[in-house]
Amino acid sequence: MEWYLKVMRDNYANFNGRARRKEYWMYTLILTVLLIALMAIMFSALSLSDETRIETGPSGYLTVLLLFVFLVVHFIPSLALTVRRLHDTGKSGWWYLIVFVPYLGNFVIFIFTLIDGDEGENKYGPNPKL
Repeated sequence: MEWYLKVMRDNYANFNGRARRKEYWMYTLILTVLLIALMAIMFSALSLSDETRIETGPSGYLTVLLLFVFLVVHFIPSLALTVRRLHDTGKSGWWYLIVFVPYLGNFVIFIFTLIDGDEGENKYGPNPKL
């Protein structure tokens, strides 16, 4: 949880510097767990009628709004963390634009986030492991 709070509180919109693999993947894990829990709450608020049509009441709309706010609040820190992770591997944050290439782009970013960071200092700052 400390890695999640570090990103959300200390580095909310920080696109400078470097981020370790552990910081990136721990944040991603906690974000995924929170998203799954929120979606479970959202789907439990939606009820299926006999006609298999989704009927929503005020609670259904409220949870959909809550999910939307959750995603908006986490967009900038997730983007900033990914850019800092790319910096750790010696790549520019502009490499993130490759996600707009269907299928291949997300795979490339995934591979870049798995690669170990540069040893020592690079042009984006000192090694965060030290």
